Amino acid sequence: MAETRFLGSPSEEKLKKVSAVIVVHGGAWAIPDHLAKASVDGVKLAACEGRSVLQRGGSALDAVESAVRKLEDNVVFNAGHGAALNTEGKVELDAIIMDGKTLACGAVSSVKNIANPVSLARAVMEKTDHIMLTDHGANLFAESIGIPTVSTDTLVTEYERREWEKQKTYVNGVVEDFNSQWQHDTVGAVALDSAGNVACATSTGGIRNKMVGRVGDSPIIGCGGYADNLSGAVSCTGHGESILKVTLASRILSLVEQGKSVVESSKLALNYMGDRVRGAGGAIAVSPSGQWAATFTTERMAWAAVDQDVLFYGLEPNEEIKQQLIQ
Repeated sequence: MAETRFLGSPSEEKLKKVSAVIVVHGGAWAIPDHLAKASVDGVKLAACEGRSVLQRGGSALDAVESAVRKLEDNVVFNAGHGAALNTEGKVELDAIIMDGKTLACGAVSSVKNIANPVSLARAVMEKTDHIMLTDHGANLFAESIGIPTVSTDTLVTEYERREWEKQKTYVNGVVEDFNSQWQHDTVGAVALDSAGNVACATSTGGIRNKMVGRVGDSPIIGCGGYADNLSGAVSCTGHGESILKVTLASRILSLVEQGKSVVESSKLALNYMGDRVRGAGGAIAVSPSGQWAATFTTERMAWAAVDQDVLFYGLEPNEEIKQQLIQ
């Protein structure tokens, strides 16, 4: 663990030990029973992957990228290899990553045939003068830096193909959408490293049978994610249009800046979204002091966190299971 200095006059300045924390989610929606165990197992593995990065001295940015890549590689989740199909039966992927130390960020939207869009988003952040690239331009950039493409068949499961055939019409109602057994699970991660820096990452395949070119909240800064060392890091999941309307990630951190805990801030912001635009969803958050939260208003959300060698995880409302990890 390292020491972090907090802002204040020299006479008031205090030193506090900071423990690295990683929190991940596999999406907030009505996760059906046949996917429940695999979803929980998947987020636990991703959280442990992020923890391993932090233990090796990696940054919060490294940790969230590695954790989200683990989720993108897991066909259980709607991101990367488990992507949903749009109305034309094609894959369009969105992702964001953000560094709370510098506010540097990168995002991609509507990219095709990229197995790990979160890493492409990081490349946009680190290798271009831009923040977001979309569609053909994002794929051209990926090609220019040597990120390989994969076939759509590689990114789509047989289960998704069957469900897409059943549901050819996009359902506009939030209630029908997120209380159904449809697959909507955005994935994400937030982390605090031992240097006191926070980061976030979010990745998604969107909503099944979405319009071609539809972009939800996931790659939009302040909506699908945000990270700032002065307040914390958030990754959101749920009904993208609702999250966009209330800028959910920024709203949560704004409440944190007012002195509320990340738990209370997340609950207040999600309840506001429900009351104001009838939107359901979830969020994970971590503060610079190491407070963290996993909160949702949908039926279920698969989530996991590692804090001081303890693995926390859950799926149902108010569920928190603890497991001691080997140091």
